Amino acid sequence: MSQKFNENTRVKIPAILHLMRLGYQYLSLKNAVWDNKSNIFTDIFKESIRKINPTLNLQDGDIHRVLADIHLELDYDDLGKVFYERLIDQSSNIDRPKLIDFDNFDNNQFHIITELPYQNGDDEFRPDITLLINGMPLVFVEVKKPNNKDGILAEQKRMNERIKNKRFKSFINITQLMLFSNNMTDGQLTGAVYATPNSQITFNFFKEDKKFAQNTAQILVQLNDNDKIKILKDLNEHALLHSPEFIANQSPDTPTNTLCTQLLSRERLAFMLRYAITYVQSADNATAYQKHIMRYPQIFASFAIKHTLEQGKKSGIIWHTQGSGKTALAYYNVRHLTDYYSKQRIIPKFYFIVDRLDLLEQAKKEFTARGLLVHTVDSKEEFTHSIKSDISHNHQGKSEITVVNIQKFADDAKATHQNDYNLNIQRIYFLDEVHRSYNPTGSFLANLTTSDKNAIKIGLTGTPLLGNTPSKQLFGDYIHKYYYNDSIADGYTLRLIRENIESQFAETMQEALKEWQIEQGSIDKKQVYAHQRFVEPMLDYIITDFIKFRKLNNDNTLGAMVICDSSEQAKTMFELFNQKYANHHTSALILHDIADKATRKDWVEEYKAGKIDILFVYNMLLTGFDAPRLKKLYLGRIIKDHNLLQAITRVNRTYKDYQFGYIVDFADISKEFDKTNKAYFDELQSELGDELIHYSQMFKNDDEIKNDIAFIKNTLADYDTQNAENFSQQINQIDNKETLNELKKALALSRELYNIIRFQGNYAFLNLLDFDKFNELYKETANRIDLLNLKEKLEQGDNTNLLNLALEDIYFNFVKVGENELRLAEDLKDCFVRTQGVFNDNFDQEDPKFIALKQELERIFAKKNLSEVGQEQMSENISLLDDLYKQMKELNRQNNLIRTKYNGDKKYVRIEKRLSEQNILPTLNTDKLTLREVLLNTKNGLDEKVLNLEQMLDNEAYFTKQSGAILIGEFKEKSLAINANIIKQINGLLVKEYMANRLEEL
Repeated sequence: MSQKFNENTRVKIPAILHLMRLGYQYLSLKNAVWDNKSNIFTDIFKESIRKINPTLNLQDGDIHRVLADIHLELDYDDLGKVFYERLIDQSSNIDRPKLIDFDNFDNNQFHIITELPYQNGDDEFRPDITLLINGMPLVFVEVKKPNNKDGILAEQKRMNERIKNKRFKSFINITQLMLFSNNMTDGQLTGAVYATPNSQITFNFFKEDKKFAQNTAQILVQLNDNDKIKILKDLNEHALLHSPEFIANQSPDTPTNTLCTQLLSRERLAFMLRYAITYVQSADNATAYQKHIMRYPQIFASFAIKHTLEQGKKSGIIWHTQGSGKTALAYYNVRHLTDYYSKQRIIPKFYFIVDRLDLLEQAKKEFTARGLLVHTVDSKEEFTHSIKSDISHNHQGKSEITVVNIQKFADDAKATHQNDYNLNIQRIYFLDEVHRSYNPTGSFLANLTTSDKNAIKIGLTGTPLLGNTPSKQLFGDYIHKYYYNDSIADGYTLRLIRENIESQFAETMQEALKEWQIEQGSIDKKQVYAHQRFVEPMLDYIITDFIKFRKLNNDNTLGAMVICDSSEQAKTMFELFNQKYANHHTSALILHDIADKATRKDWVEEYKAGKIDILFVYNMLLTGFDAPRLKKLYLGRIIKDHNLLQAITRVNRTYKDYQFGYIVDFADISKEFDKTNKAYFDELQSELGDELIHYSQMFKNDDEIKNDIAFIKNTLADYDTQNAENFSQQINQIDNKETLNELKKALALSRELYNIIRFQGNYAFLNLLDFDKFNELYKETANRIDLLNLKEKLEQGDNTNLLNLALEDIYFNFVKVGENELRLAEDLKDCFVRTQGVFNDNFDQEDPKFIALKQELERIFAKKNLSEVGQEQMSENISLLDDLYKQMKELNRQNNLIRTKYNGDKKYVRIEKRLSEQNILPTLNTDKLTLREVLLNTKNGLDEKVLNLEQMLDNEAYFTKQSGAILIGEFKEKSLAINANIIKQINGLLVKEYMANRLEEL
């Protein structure tokens, strides 16, 4: 009878054991005592607090008062903000002792428990795993089995409902980090993710950075069977110890265990708790907060900044795509670097440098919302005073930053003279958007550099300046990179769709241009483009299209922006809008000479709040402007270089469930976009080096039953049917539903056979298949197909809202002729790397299929310029490479399926395939399964001989004789006819593989 094969045995218990390997002590609930109001384990808490505050001589009464204070704080409607401030506070006194020792993190106590009830009255939930730090339940892990219904989205919905339940407030407020996993690889429906409690849970995928990857051999401790038995007994799962599924799921490399290592190992957990969480004040309510947690690129960028400083470097660039949170990154590193320098008895002073007033106000707002004390500089004199001051601006001990426009850097704003530098002060400049306004021949950059030659300068950009004066030349090498395509894959930004206006409209514009040239003679085109005769049809198209866009999505919160050809055109368009459309829609005109700064700021805030539908702009708000509801950008002029990428990515912020941001292209930006894209591809290519060029009938008789069983076995021959976990992992690599349906058909037949055999009473046949196991495999396969169906449904979207359009009169005059996705060069780079990697992963390069695919790759390289990044050529090249990638990935998957049959030995995969290619089975009058048994038994016997006498591989003739003898013995064992030529043929392959492997080892 099969062992249990469920969520607990497949994911939860293996995760508990893995956390024990990470240094957590298992705690049984059977004899435990805890405070059910907060779920703090009071005995552990008391012991820990005394231990990490040794000089305070804390008594029980002191600790009870601390617990009482914590109970009050956990009841606040602040998502746990006040408690979190207490949690990370490292000052220590009798009324407020340290709760966690961050300076010596191993000095704390770490426990794991399972099914701890989070209960208040009749309302209750039980996280699968809860982690206690010093007795406090700061982390929990929720797991599901692979291919569960609705994937990880089900857990997201469930947690959002729990957070809304006021009875759970104390439990939510004490929780800092949550992990969710259905033990599958990352995807929109599946994966292992992390989050922090918020009013709406946001799931974050975590992708390890190879540069900062942890050495698992150093941080994982080994568990013996006694350790495991103790847990299994406590959980009443005694029989699991030796089940193959249970053993497989204890691997450190399962998605759940991997995420636990990445986030819950001691060093990482200390960082996450201390630096990766922040509270962001609501713009509308000073007492309302959102709780945010670092995204993984921000985590690794922080590690990289510290690493750069430790190497003695003073400058560098963070290249993170637009919308990835660079201002937030600067905030997190104010906290991180403050502690880094305090250990060196150095006081850091932080500056955030911008080049526009609106960006200064925006940065001030973001930093203030996160709790920093923010100072702004209004004059060069103020900056001179600030830069020469060695003291902080406040006496409350709050973290602070000075936000300054680079124009305020004056020639005389020097922090030091060479001989009187205060070694206890370190100035750190975060320079926002270093692709702009930093002319090396101008005064601003020079003044910044000379203000403090010892200052740390960290440039932030989504589009580094390339060309004659690249950003790297001005600010140093890249400290860390996070590209646009990664951001899309992680769900932080959206893909972009470029819409082409139809030819009829283009002709209308040309006719208007010709007419006015005839009537007025030689005329500046900008005047024509700004004239009502030209602007009106353009505006009509925009408003019609925008109305359609909102109706199509059934969403009137969507906003638009029109980037005009000139400020004159913007003014004309705004005037016409007010004449024709102001009764039903709202707009604002944002130009430097319209209204004052405060009024323009109010308009922008109203737009972000959804009170204004459309913004008309020329040069303003093209960079650094974040409004997630902006999903339609009407582009009326050519924008060049990095500014183009900055402008079009105004619509890439995530908003509700939208998957794209849209650009309506009146100006035909395709050539300029391709030119800019090419420059970035060349920059990316310099990072790759030479990688680019390496490339049904109810009753059945006995014979029918036997045939059905044979069919089932052969259909599943390449899959691990003994270990359901391995089988699950194997089918999780299959996206082809036709292949999955064939498996499902065979497994469904096994279910039918089981019932037929039992009905007919032919019980002897029940021993020919493990019907219980196959029933599990059937469920896994069906779940996989269901998940793929759900994925397709989500990707296709819900088209019911199209009815809204069908019921409306079609009153617009122009129809879009087509659209295409704007793909950035990072897609092509990824495609190169991915294709190269999957070819390198193949371990059977004599396979005719591999040879054919490699030849096709070489043919494509020879025939086409694969570094072309024009949209048409790039999409074609990506398609070609992606097709080869998929074919090679499928070939590798098939190889790996066979490899599991030989206990991971690649040699025997190649041997079996060569024999298959030589069509040896008919000659042997046997089937693949029998041949595989012969080869596997030969492998076991031969490996045993090599293990006992490794030197035999030095004598090929002797080895040939030994392997031949074992092979003949296996033929006899299986009653196969002894054919000298066949034996010689198989033995030759054996010797070739072992000798080749011997040479590789040497």
